Amino acid sequence: MYLRLIKEMTKRQEVTEQFKAEQPMEWIGKMGNIQACAREVVNRGVIFV
Repeated sequence: MYLRLIKEMTKRQEVTEQFKAEQPMEWIGKMGNIQACAREVVNRGVIFV
């Protein structure tokens, strides 16, 4: 579920390999945010239900 959410979020926010190559520091920030959001969704859906 976590990996599927990350894949969907990166697609929606257009965080691509090209973006990674052109703006690596911004890519790191966006990926960190995406991972945190996905982790929160999974935790709320699985652990805190």
